[in-house]
Amino acid sequence: MTLFGVLGFTAPWLLLGLLALPILWVILRAVPPAPIRRRFPGVALLLGLRDDEQVSDRTPWWLLLLRMLAVAAVIVGLAGPVLNPQAEDSAGGTGPLLVVMDASWASADDWRARQTALDALLTRAARDDRTVGLLRLTEPETVRFQSADVMRTRIEGVLPNPWEPSAETVERALAALPEGAFDSYWMSDGLARDSRDQLLAALEARGTVTVFESPRSLYALEPARFEDGAVQITAHRLRPGPVSEVTLTGQGLDPAGNPAVLVRSPVTFEADATTATTEIALPAELRARMTRFEIEGSRSAGAVALTDDSLRRREVALIAGRDDREGLELLSPLHYLSRALEPTAELLDGALTDVLPANPDVIVLADVATLSPGERDAVTEWVESGGMLLRFAGPRLAASDVGRDAEDPLMPVRLRAGGRSVGGAMSWGEPKAIAPFDEDSPFHGLAIPPDVTVSSQVMAQPDPSLASRVIAQLADGTPLVTRKQVGQGQVVLFHVTANADWSTLPLSGLFVRMLERLAVSSSVGEGEAQDLEGTVWQPVTVLDAFGRENEADTLPGVAGEDLANAPLGPDLLPGLYEGEDRAVARNVMGGDAVLQPAAWPERIAVEGLSRPQETPLSGWLIALALALLAADIVASLALSGRLRGPRAGLAAIGLALLTLSPQYAQAQDTTDESRAVAATTDVVLAHVLTGDEQVDELARAGLYGLSQTLYFRTSVEPADPMGVNLETDELSFFPFLYWPITADQPIPSDAAYAKLNEYLRSGGMILFDTRDGDVADFGGDTPENRRLRQIAAPLDIPPLEPVPADHVLTRTFYLLQDFPGRYAGRDLWVEAAPPDAELVEGMPFRNLNDNVTPVVIGGNDWASAWAMDENGNPMVPVGSGFGGERQREIAYRFGVNLVMHVLTGNYKSDQVHVPALLDRLGN
Repeated sequence: MTLFGVLGFTAPWLLLGLLALPILWVILRAVPPAPIRRRFPGVALLLGLRDDEQVSDRTPWWLLLLRMLAVAAVIVGLAGPVLNPQAEDSAGGTGPLLVVMDASWASADDWRARQTALDALLTRAARDDRTVGLLRLTEPETVRFQSADVMRTRIEGVLPNPWEPSAETVERALAALPEGAFDSYWMSDGLARDSRDQLLAALEARGTVTVFESPRSLYALEPARFEDGAVQITAHRLRPGPVSEVTLTGQGLDPAGNPAVLVRSPVTFEADATTATTEIALPAELRARMTRFEIEGSRSAGAVALTDDSLRRREVALIAGRDDREGLELLSPLHYLSRALEPTAELLDGALTDVLPANPDVIVLADVATLSPGERDAVTEWVESGGMLLRFAGPRLAASDVGRDAEDPLMPVRLRAGGRSVGGAMSWGEPKAIAPFDEDSPFHGLAIPPDVTVSSQVMAQPDPSLASRVIAQLADGTPLVTRKQVGQGQVVLFHVTANADWSTLPLSGLFVRMLERLAVSSSVGEGEAQDLEGTVWQPVTVLDAFGRENEADTLPGVAGEDLANAPLGPDLLPGLYEGEDRAVARNVMGGDAVLQPAAWPERIAVEGLSRPQETPLSGWLIALALALLAADIVASLALSGRLRGPRAGLAAIGLALLTLSPQYAQAQDTTDESRAVAATTDVVLAHVLTGDEQVDELARAGLYGLSQTLYFRTSVEPADPMGVNLETDELSFFPFLYWPITADQPIPSDAAYAKLNEYLRSGGMILFDTRDGDVADFGGDTPENRRLRQIAAPLDIPPLEPVPADHVLTRTFYLLQDFPGRYAGRDLWVEAAPPDAELVEGMPFRNLNDNVTPVVIGGNDWASAWAMDENGNPMVPVGSGFGGERQREIAYRFGVNLVMHVLTGNYKSDQVHVPALLDRLGN
């Protein structure tokens, strides 16, 4: 490219055509003047005469200038002008070009600018005929160099992830680098990482490295904390600078239940400071409705802090059966409870009848044996409405008759008379230790200190339901903590006192963590893995890199220890996670996280994303030339006298519209219409185009073979299969889509996902085939499975399960119990049966889903087994010998069942077919 300041030309030699413009003064000048009309009878004598000597007037200078400008615009437009062309040293080179992207949450705030910069980079690469590869460090995959034009189609599908590159992913990126020489363009997120040096050295060993880094400020939020009666939030910025202010918004649900901004607060960064803290005083009712804080104007997950139960402090009423220790605080039955709960809960004092109208979350009864009838009825109603009643034993409870003859509604178990103590009637030789907690206990995973012992307790009566209600026990098997459900609430009993009279449990940190597990308090420190160990947390909502919340219904649960300390990644997304009784938020920024800007070596060229964007001008100049030529036509007709009166205005308007809207003059393309007719005239099986020509051709051949099998074996007569581009093609024409998964196929756009979800909801079926059945089961960690998880995440897919033996898919046409393709394996996932689907006596099959399963997922490479050429010969070998042919036959039968299931639904689940099916099964 030849550069002239801010203007460059891809074909500058065409500018020599401008030297011919003076010749236009000779060529473009003859336009006769308009005739003058005069009424004269004698003019009839001149009819038929010819004047061989014609004299033409010269072209007006303004019309000649108009024509010269039109020709000049055509010449300059064909020369390929580019506004703000990039310097040659930025785009120089002729070899392959590797684009490395951190693609983390820190890149999301200016992701559109990055895509624009990437588009300009691909434009220059296409101009220089360079192949381009893409490597995202948050999800590294094997690099494949492609033409720049093909790579441009993937830009919209390339999105950042809500986590940062880790040392493990950088190691995978190093392994994914191709051999040979290539230049690299690293689109950095601006954050410093120790793992970056090794990758940078590997890239420099293969060619020139240029870094793109945004000059914009990057902001992030720590999780909100409740301290000293106020919500405290710390904000970070990446680089120090002058005094600046950002706006913090707190979002939640208004009293009507609608999302709204509940609070706004300015956060001021002092000069050269990178952190700023603000305090917001909020009443408890408003804190309970808060769902997230975010920095206004930022679009990244780091600028969002989700809230959890740590802000929604639970209200706990503490009531003791006795308090007669004459001011000896350490002997008070409520002393240790108060110390354990004060940092994390709102404590209510008062009589039981006084605190019940406040509707607390938890009521603690410490050695309270007997309740009045009015108190009993009120507490029972409160528990049944969802409250938690936490009771502690003591001398009064041990001596009372509560729960002796019959189970008390407000006690989880029946109690024996008296108690058990060291040296008592039911004597222990020595204090007993606590046994490890069972897997189904809410305390599972908590470490038990060796110095925690129990010397006295109240005993539970043996009962058939006792074992199911014990959630903690002593080393000899006697219950320590029991629990039962009462309506929507629960009653929990510690068989020891709340002080140190009967055990050393209240003196230990285990006591605090047990109360935490029971959700008596609500604060869980992010790094307290010991508090979460042994638990499983289900994601409720998760954040994408742009800070948007998405439903997480199909994501698996996360182990508590991973939720506390594991780094974020594809298996642990930032979001809100629910346990048995509370919710915990995992945010991008932890409480001790810092933002450190990246420091690149001086030898590395660092370019900003704010530079002027390359703008090709050819199209604009050609359009200008067309407009000038249209104006020339109108002017020429006017000068020749052919435009008079209203016709002049109409002609000018028509020519202007024709010039400005050339698309209306083009013949309408009938390709889409003919495709729609072909897709709807007959049953057509379709496959999703992946961009890999070999995979797409094999998918087409596989569906062709399946179509031929359906034609000869069933009443279905399919037409030839079609390939479907998710971005441009209509999906509703096809009852069935076969989607082969490749490791590097682009992620569909938002518009494509909208079409896919509508297709699934309207009765369509998609068969996802990862084609890796020889190396992994569904859900494994192959590149294809990882890509499938990314593709399927935005889809409206119901819960899935391995296909049960009585699923209608096993009998829609053939009776099958195996579903092989090129690979033999029974791992096939379909929509899960309803929870209440049970086998009724007298029926051979359960009443499963009423509709067709919208997705079928497996990895047996069915297209290869179905693939058939035009002569009907198999294209891909399956197995060997008779066993291989038998496997191919079962694969065809599975395909027939699949298509018949799509076309007929659960027709074969009707009971009218049962006698014939049982007869076949009997044979």
